[in-house]
Amino acid sequence: MTGSVYFISGIDTGIGKTYTTGYLAKLWNEQGQKTITQKLIQTGNTDISEDIEQHREIMGMGWFPEDETKLTMPEIFSYPASPHLASKIDGREIDFEKIADATQQLAETYDVVLLEGAGGLMVPLTTSLLSIDYVAQKKLPVILVSSGRLGSINHTILSLEALKSRGLELYALAYNLNDESQDELISKDTAEFLKHYLVKHFPNSAWIDIPVIC
Repeated sequence: MTGSVYFISGIDTGIGKTYTTGYLAKLWNEQGQKTITQKLIQTGNTDISEDIEQHREIMGMGWFPEDETKLTMPEIFSYPASPHLASKIDGREIDFEKIADATQQLAETYDVVLLEGAGGLMVPLTTSLLSIDYVAQKKLPVILVSSGRLGSINHTILSLEALKSRGLELYALAYNLNDESQDELISKDTAEFLKHYLVKHFPNSAWIDIPVIC
């Protein structure tokens, strides 16, 4: 029996996807679900994924054996850009079979694998494959990270509609309280609007508050 794999995506760059991934892994481990994180494709690094490092720091569990063997970071490119451009600059193609095999190995050992994507759902992994296409191929349920920043209602609904148009499952909307608008009225209204939208259009999906970093 293999564990559940959830794809973590965000409505925008800098929305708190990495923090959310680490926080959920810490929370679920504390609740008794053996959970590990994985980075789909890391750019802007060499040898070690800085996102995985941040996950481990948040989780407070140290380095995993699967980090040493690179199962949690199967593809790393040096240039800090979208994967399709980073792979072009490094002069090698993304090995999707290697990524999928690594995810499968993790799922055979852990109850939950949180697979953090690169950017948002429409980020190109290659010139002909978007992140959402990979999610659709693997039939992965999605945890979408949003927040109360100005503009997030629009970005969130666009992402949700993209999932719906491809018949993909939204497991949860993770609302990052670390990325609120400076205007309290905007933050409060954004949360209320998105909760109502979720109930109406994605009634089987969860709402998860991601607390402020202490």
